[in-house]
Order: sequence, then C-alpha cells, then structure tokens
Amino acid sequence: MRDVHASLFQSVDGVVESPNLWQFDNFDPEMGAMMTEAIAPIDDVLLGRVSYEEWSGYWPTAAADDPFGSFINPVRKHVASRSLTGALAWQNSTIIVGELETFVDDLKRQEGGRIAVQGSISVVRQLLFAGLLNRLTLMIHPVVAGAGKHLFEPGDPVTRLELVDSVRTSSGNVLSTYAKHG
Repeated sequence: MRDVHASLFQSVDGVVESPNLWQFDNFDPEMGAMMTEAIAPIDDVLLGRVSYEEWSGYWPTAAADDPFGSFINPVRKHVASRSLTGALAWQNSTIIVGELETFVDDLKRQEGGRIAVQGSISVVRQLLFAGLLNRLTLMIHPVVAGAGKHLFEPGDPVTRLELVDSVRTSSGNVLSTYAKHG
C-alpha cells in the first residue's frame, strides 16, 4: 500500500495560507535539503483547485534549473475540484472524478511511489480526518503571521497524532512530522 504525505509551511500562530507573505529569510539550506529528499520518491501529487490554479500559472514557466519546477511539472497531478471541467492545460494534470477519499484509497492500492498533497489545505484536512494521510509535516517558521487560514478549525474532531520526527534548522524553523495515532 502506498503512503500519502503532506507538508505545509506554518507560522507559530498556526497560519498555513500564503507563506510567501511571512516566510521572509527563514527558508534555509536544511529545509531545502529536507524538501529535496521528500520529493524524490513521489510519483503522484494531489492538489486542490486553488493550489492548481495558482501553481499552474507559475510553475510551467519557472526556470528550467529550478529544483521544484523540474519535479512538479512532469509529475502526475490529480486535482480535486467541483468547479473545474474539461482537460487541464498543465502537463500531466487531470481532474479527480468522483469522491476524493475513494480516489485516494484506490490510488494508494496501485503500484508506485509516494503520493503527496502539495499546498491544498482543504485536501490535507479532508484526507487527515478520513484516515488516508500517512504523514503530515508542519514546517513551522519563527514568525507570527497575524492573519490567514489555519489548518485546524474550531469544531474539528479530536484526532490523536504521533510525533515521528522533529528537526530544528539553523534559521529556527521546526520541522515536525506526525502520523495518525494508532
């Protein structure tokens, strides 16, 4: 069975939206190395509509030597959307037909490497609470963002997690990886 992993940049006050507004100079070499290592085994990427629309407008024209661009452009991308229709323009991108949980459960049973959720806060939430997310890495930056969407919301179900790894980088980022408890 294949694993599904998600990684999100997060501020100390829990904001995961628009990290480009508050990351500043805290993206350090250790974080870059961890991210390079994390994307190596990925064969399939899950995106929500918002992330797809933002990323498909940027990454296809990124510099050829950009490490993330050279990963994200050719990889298979599966987009969870109720409003997008028809063929998607970004190479190797398709719309998920049917329910996200059923699609991911089926994808996990197929041959291949790791499946990753990239960006897509709502997809991360949905898969975590459905028990389909094997690992969640929060890359916590030493900054208070002050405003923006949080990963967790009031009224979310109690969900026990197990800390499986934690690293502090030279810039003060804390990269904590969790698995669903039990």
